Amino acid sequence: MSITAINPATEQIIATYETLDNSQLEGRINGAQQRFQEWKKVPFQERSRLMNALAEELRNNVEEYAKLASQEMGKTFISAKGEVNKCAWVCEYYAENAHTFLADERVNTAAQKSYVSYQPLGVILGVMPWNYPYWQVFRFAVPALMAGNTVLMKHAPNVQACAQLIEKMFRKVGFPEGLLTNILIETEAVASVIAHPFVKAVTLTGSEKAGSAVASEAGKHIKKAVLELGGSDPYIILEDADLDLAVEVCVKGRLKNNGQSCIGAKRFIVVDAIYDEFLARFKDKMAAAKMGDPFAEDTVLGPLARPDLRDNLHRQVQESIEKGAQCILGGKIPDGVGSFYPATILTDVKPGMPAYEEELFGPVAALFSVKDEAAAIQIANDTNFGLGAAVFTQDIARGERIAKEELEAGSCFVNGMVGSDPRLPFGGINISGYGRELSHYGIREFTNIKTVSIQQ
Repeated sequence: MSITAINPATEQIIATYETLDNSQLEGRINGAQQRFQEWKKVPFQERSRLMNALAEELRNNVEEYAKLASQEMGKTFISAKGEVNKCAWVCEYYAENAHTFLADERVNTAAQKSYVSYQPLGVILGVMPWNYPYWQVFRFAVPALMAGNTVLMKHAPNVQACAQLIEKMFRKVGFPEGLLTNILIETEAVASVIAHPFVKAVTLTGSEKAGSAVASEAGKHIKKAVLELGGSDPYIILEDADLDLAVEVCVKGRLKNNGQSCIGAKRFIVVDAIYDEFLARFKDKMAAAKMGDPFAEDTVLGPLARPDLRDNLHRQVQESIEKGAQCILGGKIPDGVGSFYPATILTDVKPGMPAYEEELFGPVAALFSVKDEAAAIQIANDTNFGLGAAVFTQDIARGERIAKEELEAGSCFVNGMVGSDPRLPFGGINISGYGRELSHYGIREFTNIKTVSIQQ
């Protein structure tokens, strides 16, 4: 079967790729298993040397690698360059810290000696999305590899050039063949890879539907899974918020990556006392966001990654309007070439509307007016998702209490945009998934946390 990648800004064909047949796929899985037997014995010092070399490769070729990501999925060139640099950061972070995170931990027991040891599992399958074609892969693959595992990468079809480039990067700096292997397969073939006896675990970033399918297959074969399945992140703006800061962060949080981010700001819950002022400022900044060529320096919004994604987002907007939501900005598919969708604001959003119940994966903001903090928290938590959340207030103690004790999400921020950081664990609750990536928690997800007890 062939897969065609299309530039979402120009609608021009980038390339056509052939999927692997069963024999080719089996060969790549076997290769990853054979490499694991050798790689798990490689000292941390050598793993770190190679990972630092990869970071240098990324930093030395930022513009080249960023250009490809912009062409394949439409993100702005500025955003793509930031993504490449972030990948270099995660390489450097684990190169420096992996040996500490996975060091044996002594435990005092009745035995002469007892400790916890972190041992690699084997071949790990990563099912990756298109929205951050480099970062999503590096976020899971770098710690998995530093722990001594090998990786099979099943990337999204529309960013296959990025997928192939990632594999080439690793080989270019000296990582051995079979350590990170790109497998271009149809979605239906993922189940057979999970079931393969050499594959010990799977991680997926994607939709709830995809996550459910992967988790079911992993459970069927009693294999570890880590899932990050998107979110509908609430941003609470309280009456004592710094409005200049809140508006700036909220607009940036909603429009970053053309609105296609799992941890993008999606629901804005504003206390009545400042709602009108917030809305006016928010609308002005959203309206000023220039939409167009991803390579233009002043472009804020490039196209959505595919026409079907744009059409589904528009359906969600229209159905919400039909059910009573007010569209005060945007909401119309523009004429011309490309999968573009304008910055859009919906107000009067209520339960039962797509804008209330579903993730809006594009530059569409849902606004809510509430009487007080308690009502804001109630709406923030009234979702099946639970990836990120933020609260804006100049009372830092108040904000910390709400973030820590009240908001139901995996990452909660005060006076800042929800984001991922190699130093902090990343993941969600509820239908946003389970397990954690990044930090010392992420590198331990795909290890055998082994007890060793020695008697005299």
